[in-house]
Amino acid sequence: MSSNDTSFAHPQVLWAQRHNCVFLTIAVEDCHDPTVKIEPSSVFFHGKGGTDQKEYEVTIDLHENIVPDNSLHVVRDRNIEFCLKKEKEGPYWPRLTKSTDKKHWIKIDFNKWKDEDESDEEGAAPGGGMPGGPGGFGGGGDNDFEEMMRQMGGLGGAGLGGAGGDKPSLDDFGGNETDSDDDNNDLPDLE
Repeated sequence: MSSNDTSFAHPQVLWAQRHNCVFLTIAVEDCHDPTVKIEPSSVFFHGKGGTDQKEYEVTIDLHENIVPDNSLHVVRDRNIEFCLKKEKEGPYWPRLTKSTDKKHWIKIDFNKWKDEDESDEEGAAPGGGMPGGPGGFGGGGDNDFEEMMRQMGGLGGAGLGGAGGDKPSLDDFGGNETDSDDDNNDLPDLE
């Protein structure tokens, strides 16, 4: 991992993985028109963001190769999200980078993390959303990857929160129902 110029700050990078893909989140708010290059062995990011419009840049030399044509990224208001298709589906990578050096700005994304030995049903929430969001992805079939791509805006899908997206409705929670404990007035006084 290296930065091309030491005058740029390293953004915080969160990551998680499945058998077939790696999730990256670069935590830079209000970053408009960043430069992103997804290569078979690395991911490059350069952009300005945050309240002070600070310049950030990082090149992440990945532990193993990915397929750039089947990977994508989405620029959001609070971050830049990546879904990187692994070249070889199989065991989890022991770390994100080739280097064994500990980088303080790389952290595990526990909202998206799923242990390698979890079954597809464990940790998968209904609806097929991003892990940690409304619904979670299963553990690694190609259909899961295609669904992730669709929801992130690839493969002709509407994207997260877009027209036709499956956004949860608070009406589904039945807020007008009363709790069964509300009807019980025969409770003893507390002493």
